[in-house]
Amino acid sequence: MIDVSGRTPADGRPTIRTVAERAGVSKSLVSLVLRGSDQVRTEKREAVLRAMDELGYRPNAAARSLSEQRTRTVGVLLHDLRNPWFVDLLDGLNSLLHDNGLHMLMADARLNRRIGQDVTRPFLDLQVDGLVAIGTLPDPAALGAAAQRMPVVIAGTREPELPGVDVVAGDDEHGARLAVEHLIGLGHRTIAHIAGYGAVGDLRRRTFEATLRAHGLADGMRVEPCDMTEEGGYRATVRLLSGPRRPTAVFAVNDIASVGALSAAEELGLRVPRDLSVIGYDNTSISRLRHVWLTTVDNAGHDVGRRAARCLLDRFTDPGHPAGVHLSTPTLEVRGTTASPAEA
Repeated sequence: MIDVSGRTPADGRPTIRTVAERAGVSKSLVSLVLRGSDQVRTEKREAVLRAMDELGYRPNAAARSLSEQRTRTVGVLLHDLRNPWFVDLLDGLNSLLHDNGLHMLMADARLNRRIGQDVTRPFLDLQVDGLVAIGTLPDPAALGAAAQRMPVVIAGTREPELPGVDVVAGDDEHGARLAVEHLIGLGHRTIAHIAGYGAVGDLRRRTFEATLRAHGLADGMRVEPCDMTEEGGYRATVRLLSGPRRPTAVFAVNDIASVGALSAAEELGLRVPRDLSVIGYDNTSISRLRHVWLTTVDNAGHDVGRRAARCLLDRFTDPGHPAGVHLSTPTLEVRGTTASPAEA
C-alpha cells in the first residue's frame, strides 16, 4: 500500500514522507506528481522524480488505483499489427500518454474477432480508463457500446462515426491529391491506382479519380483493388502491366502495396522509375530503406498519435465535450521511384 501516514514500514521501504523530505517538498505535492497532475511546476516535479529514483521508491499501483478509482491504463485496439505506419502512430500516442502518467495495454482486434470475442471486452474487464481504436475495426458496434462506458478515440481512420467519440486521422484527400498531382507534374498521362478498402481506401481512390478528371486525364485512369498487403499490391500491378495501354505511373494506397508493385515491375523487366513510376502512402520505415527509397506521402503518423492522446486526455477532463474530426496535414516525400515518363 502507499503509506500516506508518514510512518516508515518495518522493512525500511521508502514512503511518500521520505520522498518529500528528500525532495524538500510536501507530501501532498508528491501525491500530485504521482497522479500526473499538471499543477506542479517543472522544477518541483523533477525534484520529486529525482528523489524517488535515489530512494528506489515505487508506488503500489493497485493501491493508487483504488484511491483514485482509476487504473491509469489506456486500452489500444489495433486493427493490423503488420502495418508499419501504426508504429509511428503508437509512438506519438504513447509519448503523450506516458508524459501524463498513463500506460498502454494493446490488443489485436483481428485476432479477437477470429476467436469470436468482443474486441472491447478484455479492456472493459480490466477497467481501463479509456480506449483508443486504431485502424478500420471489424466490429464497430462493440466500439459504440464501449463508448457509453468510457472515453473512446478513433485514430488513423475515418470510421465509424459514433456519438461522443473523437476521430483523429490524416487528411487523405489532401495527401492523395499531392501524390497524383506530383505524377501529373512529371508528365504522366496514363496513371493507375492500386486501391484499398474502408473509409481511408475510398477517400484515396475517390480523390485519385477526381484529380485526374480535374486535369482532363480521365481516359488514362485505371483502378485495381487490393487487400493493402504486399502480395495484393504485386497481383494488382501484374494485372495493370499485363493489360492494354500500360500505365507509366502507379499510385498505391499504402507503402506495403507499393513494395509489391516494385516487385512486379522488376519481374516484368521494367525499370523504376525509367519505365514505371511508383508512389506510395504513409512514409513508413519501409519506404526509407535504401534499396526501396520510395516516393510516398507522409501521413503524419506521429502527429496523429499525439492528437489522439490529447483528445483522450481532454475527454477525461470534460467527458461531455462535443466530439469532432481532427485531421493532420500530410506532406510529400520525393525519393527515387518517380520520374518523368521515358516517352516524355
